[in-house]
Amino acid sequence: MNAGPLIDAILQFLGRGTLLSAADVRIALEREIASVGAGELLALEKHLTVDDGWAYYPPDPLARRIHHLLADRFLAAGSRVVGLDHLATVADAPVVIVSNHLSYADANVVEILLRRAGARALADRLTALAGPKIFSSRERRFSSLCFGTIKVPQSADVSSEEAVLQARDVARAARRAIEVAHDRLEAGDALILFGEGTRSRSGGLQRMLPAVARYLERPGTWVLPVGLTGPDALFPVGGALTAATVTMTVGRPRRTEVLTQSAGGKRRILTDALGLAIADLLPAEYRGVYSDTSSFPEAATIYRL
Repeated sequence: MNAGPLIDAILQFLGRGTLLSAADVRIALEREIASVGAGELLALEKHLTVDDGWAYYPPDPLARRIHHLLADRFLAAGSRVVGLDHLATVADAPVVIVSNHLSYADANVVEILLRRAGARALADRLTALAGPKIFSSRERRFSSLCFGTIKVPQSADVSSEEAVLQARDVARAARRAIEVAHDRLEAGDALILFGEGTRSRSGGLQRMLPAVARYLERPGTWVLPVGLTGPDALFPVGGALTAATVTMTVGRPRRTEVLTQSAGGKRRILTDALGLAIADLLPAEYRGVYSDTSSFPEAATIYRL
């Protein structure tokens, strides 16, 4: 099977103006694809186009290998994970990683940095919650294939014009996506979601969506707050990929049952507590609406538990 069109598309996605030599990247990609044979290439082609609705989509081994190959060229040597000791608690447990959202590359960055830091088992079981826009083009779909993906709906408040659904359809799709997410937790996946619902244009945290709490309702689940800095430079909104240093700071994991009970079952308070926990892991300029803890008195009590 001819891998030329795939390689051309990858190079086009990488864009112009990077520090990379297109010729060098092409050679590396050709070598990587040739090493796996036609079967994996055919599987990747299928994964790039399949759409089974609000369902789980498995990772693609070849796409993962290509991402890791490219990451070595884009993630600067100083990129790192802080707070690795917190991962021991959730190493084999059902866990939902909740992070701030700065770029399309955020989940990719988490997967790659976990792997580099020696947390390969956790990286291997990542499944990201992704809006319909990820499925709207082959380029965006390719970016999500180095981990599992659950297609989730977005309301008109946070979706682009490419992904708008009516309220009734959003509610129906959301119920299905939550069922799928809980099934994946049961199967041993580690979910990663971005509670703001959309990328921050300013870099500062936006308020967490209350609906995020529904993904945390499976008994026995941990929630792991994560703060990212640098993906906004790596892949800026409206810009192209460029080399950058990224830091992933891991916070203390918490039992979802404890958070839910402490919040009195109020989803808004629970998700604000998560927002404060993430903000606590970030430099001041990234904290956004959660810069002032006193603005969320009930949530502040919970996130300190």
